[in-house]
Amino acid sequence: MDNLSIDTGALLEKLQAIGVEFGIKIISALAIFVIGRIIVRIMMSAMRKVMVRIGMDTTLQIFLSNILSVLLTLVVVLAALSQLGVQMTSFIAILGAAGLAVGLALQGSLANFAAGVMIIFFRPYKAGEYIEAAGTAGTVEAVTIFNTILKTPDNRKVVVPNSNITSGPITNFSAHDTRRIDLIIGVGYDDDLKVTEQAIREVIGAESRVLKEPAPIVAVESLGDSSVNFVVRPWVKTSDYWPIRWALIQAIKEKLDAVGVTIPYPQRDVHLYQSGSKD
Repeated sequence: MDNLSIDTGALLEKLQAIGVEFGIKIISALAIFVIGRIIVRIMMSAMRKVMVRIGMDTTLQIFLSNILSVLLTLVVVLAALSQLGVQMTSFIAILGAAGLAVGLALQGSLANFAAGVMIIFFRPYKAGEYIEAAGTAGTVEAVTIFNTILKTPDNRKVVVPNSNITSGPITNFSAHDTRRIDLIIGVGYDDDLKVTEQAIREVIGAESRVLKEPAPIVAVESLGDSSVNFVVRPWVKTSDYWPIRWALIQAIKEKLDAVGVTIPYPQRDVHLYQSGSKD
């Protein structure tokens, strides 16, 4: 009975010692995690300020901040687990095996991630620009590591996987400060071509938003089935493209009407021949 009491007392003392030791490890691990997270936040805040100071693109700032925050947090978690006595070699091996399994299951997502990295670093477009890619056109609202979010002119939100975008041509309409308006104006074959050209040039000259350089082009482009086609190519600021395009089309039509130049409808001459009847 005395031996049993002694053994029980020794066991309780041993458990108490183990509990104290493990408790200290838990407190230490929590301290490492909390202090580590505070350090990570301070570092991320400093990095963001540096990125803003050097004029880094906003999209790239967000992408790098997210990646660095995840990596630094992972380092803190590993340090906390190490304090608890977790063997890092085994943990990393398990993490690698799990990562491989997840990677095989999410091949499409990984492809989108890789495409997102390419978009972020090569920057074929950025937030606020109007692009056409993967069969969709719209203003870029955001570029995430998996998708690009577009806002169409009729206010629809379209989420396009990054891998779909990088696998085909990307047209960035906002990449440059200026754009050229291309118009085809058809007039009748009986109309005076010099009068027509002069009328179109007067309309372009009256539009103050049309750029002087490069100089606008007005020339006969082709002889169509029903009309003589003029090509009209003024240069404008990219932000003014659509308003000026619409204004020029209306103004050219009104000017040609005023000077008596016709814009013909498509027409076809049909000739009927009657063969003589035989008795």
